[in-house]
Amino acid sequence: MSATATPSPARPASPLNVARLRADFPILGTTVRGKPLVYLDNAATSQKPRVVIDAIRHYYEAENANVHRGVYYLSERATAAYEGARELGRRFLNAREAREVVFVRGTTEAINLVAASWGRVNLEAGDQVVVSAMEHHSNIVPWQLICEQRGASLAVIPMNRRGELELDALEKLLRGPVKLVAVAHVSNSLGTINPIREIARLAHARGVPVLVDGAQGAPHFPVDVQALDCDFYTVSGHKMFGPTGIGLLYGKAALLDAMPPYQGGGDMIHTVTFAKTTYAPLPAKFEAGTPHIAGAIGLGAAIEYLGGLDRERLQEHEADLLAYAADRLATVPGLAVIGTAAHKASVVSFVLAGVHPHDIGTIVDQEGVAIRTGHHCTQPVMDFFGVPATARASLAFYNTREDVDALVAALHTVRQTLTP
Repeated sequence: MSATATPSPARPASPLNVARLRADFPILGTTVRGKPLVYLDNAATSQKPRVVIDAIRHYYEAENANVHRGVYYLSERATAAYEGARELGRRFLNAREAREVVFVRGTTEAINLVAASWGRVNLEAGDQVVVSAMEHHSNIVPWQLICEQRGASLAVIPMNRRGELELDALEKLLRGPVKLVAVAHVSNSLGTINPIREIARLAHARGVPVLVDGAQGAPHFPVDVQALDCDFYTVSGHKMFGPTGIGLLYGKAALLDAMPPYQGGGDMIHTVTFAKTTYAPLPAKFEAGTPHIAGAIGLGAAIEYLGGLDRERLQEHEADLLAYAADRLATVPGLAVIGTAAHKASVVSFVLAGVHPHDIGTIVDQEGVAIRTGHHCTQPVMDFFGVPATARASLAFYNTREDVDALVAALHTVRQTLTP
């Protein structure tokens, strides 16, 4: 099939008014190398709607002050906006209380916080932390670090060749000295949506808490931590249309209360003497120093923006795009998709016979198409599938079938350029 072949009309298009949504995102009007930007790297970071940009600008222009410390007007306004964002985060995750929501720099810091703080008091020599075979490095390395310190070890839930976790193996692992299960809601490199509620049920039957890396889940579908019954859930703001450097850690209050502080400094204390320090109640205990106030306000704006959309229709649109992409990519000779789970978010990783993924990324960029290439911080996944890297197209609700067509046309150009 040629690069300009007409897409198959067999699958009806999504009824969502994507053009109206795209108008909310200023960067989507950008041209790249003289061609319209086709942004397909949303799993790495998403683009920001105007309301988020405006919220951050408004804070710096009209409310800039430190929070929790001042009794003057600007500080009170900044504090109200900052804590208002926390309440929005509570509603977004359906946490029971605002004190169960801790501001962090993102999912990576959230996992490090739990590993260092919870792990310090709960892991002993011989214990195990269970992770899955598809985890991002951020949900592997922090556990390795604390396990090395405490004499514990990692155990791994295996997956099949479709990229689905083998829950029978998890049940067997849970018969051992497991103290915590840490698993991704959605795989960033395969798109697999993991059955978190079932994983939590299995773990809790053995009295084992569950941490969920929600970096790729929260952008794509509503998250209800009470329904999932997870013990910790993490969110990165920049992957769900908010700013970089800000995120959320949800933890059940009883667990967070029992954990020691992660960092020491201002605002996380109750009293300080040279002899002893006592700590502030949740969530301040885990928020040492001046926080990323503008980031929290921007994240709150992103949450409000998402809350104003019909997320069920957004999911339907993304599912349509994923199915359409699968159909269209199948027309590219030599292309193989890595990760074919039955339940997937809108992430497609692939390889092209005879072409290194980095070369794919370089050439499609010349056509204005932005995709990610490499191991996506999931080297064990690449090792499992026997590939050094993949090309990855990750879709958001502001993407279109035309974006997919542009990618496919660019991939035909790659083949014409680099294969005999």
